[in-house]
Amino acid sequence: MTETKGIVTAVNGNMVSVRFDGTVSMNEVAFVKVIEQAPGSEAVVVTKLKSEIIRIRGDVAQIQVFEITKGIKIGDEVEFSGEMLSVEVGPGLLGQVFDGLQNPLPKLAKAAGFFLERGVYLPPLEHDLEWQFTPLLKVGDKVERADTLGTVPEGSFKHRIMVPFNLYGNYTVSMIKPEGSYTLKDTIAELKDEKGNVFPVTLSFKWPVKRAVDCYEERLKPSDPMVTRVRLVDTFYPVAKGGTYCIPGPFGAGKTVLQQITSRFADVDIVIIAACGERAGEVVETLIEFPELIDERTGRYLMERTIIICNTSSMPVAAREASVYTAVTLAEYYRQMGLHVLLLADSTSRWAQAMREMSGRLEEIPGEEAFPAYMESTIASFYERAGIVRMRDGSFGSVTIGGTVSPAGGNFEEPVTQATLKVVGAFHGLSRERSDARKFPAIHPLESWSKYKGIIESDKVNYALGFMRKGSEVEQMMKVVGEEGTSSEDFIVYMKGELIDSVYFQQNSFDPIDAAVKPERQKYVFNKLLAVLASQFQFADKNEARSWFNRLRQKFLDYNGCEWQSDRFKTIESEIEDRLKSQSKGMDKEALKLIE
Repeated sequence: MTETKGIVTAVNGNMVSVRFDGTVSMNEVAFVKVIEQAPGSEAVVVTKLKSEIIRIRGDVAQIQVFEITKGIKIGDEVEFSGEMLSVEVGPGLLGQVFDGLQNPLPKLAKAAGFFLERGVYLPPLEHDLEWQFTPLLKVGDKVERADTLGTVPEGSFKHRIMVPFNLYGNYTVSMIKPEGSYTLKDTIAELKDEKGNVFPVTLSFKWPVKRAVDCYEERLKPSDPMVTRVRLVDTFYPVAKGGTYCIPGPFGAGKTVLQQITSRFADVDIVIIAACGERAGEVVETLIEFPELIDERTGRYLMERTIIICNTSSMPVAAREASVYTAVTLAEYYRQMGLHVLLLADSTSRWAQAMREMSGRLEEIPGEEAFPAYMESTIASFYERAGIVRMRDGSFGSVTIGGTVSPAGGNFEEPVTQATLKVVGAFHGLSRERSDARKFPAIHPLESWSKYKGIIESDKVNYALGFMRKGSEVEQMMKVVGEEGTSSEDFIVYMKGELIDSVYFQQNSFDPIDAAVKPERQKYVFNKLLAVLASQFQFADKNEARSWFNRLRQKFLDYNGCEWQSDRFKTIESEIEDRLKSQSKGMDKEALKLIE
């Protein structure tokens, strides 16, 4: 704590005005001292409520309190810490469940019971737990910030113990401990700067959440696909490692389910889930299911390479913003180790609503739908912290950010969705119509888009999407003139569009094989499907065409549920090829080049 003190002069919800005497800075952490009577006793209890400075006007600072502000009165004392809102980074983060302020929730529950008390803050990491440290440098070596001093094992990873990111300049290793077991607060190295000042280094350190980690050598353009094993995503609307994407959609359209499947099967090392204002029921489902899931990459529990930042809609509004920045800072920390990290934020709409609420209390000029005028730049600054980077040692790491948006009524024209679309590289728009039809994923194939390269050539993808677009046009026409008013050629195009929708766009999330499809299988099956789309057919009438395509559709569904390259897989594949040969009257010349 600093010598700067303050006095509460006004309270407006979770925003408190404080007159201070001394020096303070933006984003500094302050504690409001609330004096209240203990329940069932005459004893007086002093509770310190954590807060952050969000505006300074002369000698008055506005602070947002991360707790319920009941009991705060004019004249209450405020202490300023002199530190920015920060997270502690070091070994032991993986497998943890934190709130937006990095309090470990399981320990908080043990300390406070089912109903969490305000003013209780616990250290995020186990300071007494010993870690097996292996030094990689020796006395006399020259280092800069983020250089690796040694490693400790954390799950299936080697956790790099790095020079703290706030140590700018060049340093010389004056002392480094030998291999052995040390706690987080033990000094494992000492660094001397050019002036002879010595800085002790421990296994953990703090970093402010509002400040991006920029210790890398070069920032690169995202290019390699991040495989999710969701066919519609990997093939048609891919996401790149180090890229950004958003999943807007109405309530109940499957955003959370899609994120959970992505987190289980995405081709990344670390998964960080930020539940910023999501409904408690969905968060509880995640907390119950994740510890039981087995990660097929390692054969261990998936939770061992996952961090959950939990700030539900029933928690104080101000903490939603903190949870988003806490999550992205932890992601950047692991990226600095040369790891690939996926950050899933659910839902950024609730974060924007918290911004709107605070902006109203600050009496700022409102923008569209009363959101603050700076909302777009704030959302952009969050997504800009994604990226793939090259470190000084030549290793590469990435942070991929996927955010869900919950527009009221599924209206994609509302400000939060539009602000997000301006900065992300892929858009996976969920459709209420497809969700109600029990189609998973409910990503609309004609409204979604991606700027990234996928696992299949773009000309093949565009050819297949052409049938979806034409088929959709024929379907709209049939709603007006009826099926009998449609030509046979148009009806076959419509049936081809329905075929690719039902056998490739959709997946059975309850089927252990079809729920997650590896890239090589996606490419193989897509080429089989491409042969059907490129074939020219002739049927006696529409009923014969419908019957033939329905049987073929069922064959493909059985095909999707078979083990890759099993005997049954090959048998059904032969049956599909025989059916195609018996009915095909030739191939589309445009598609022949693609298939070859």
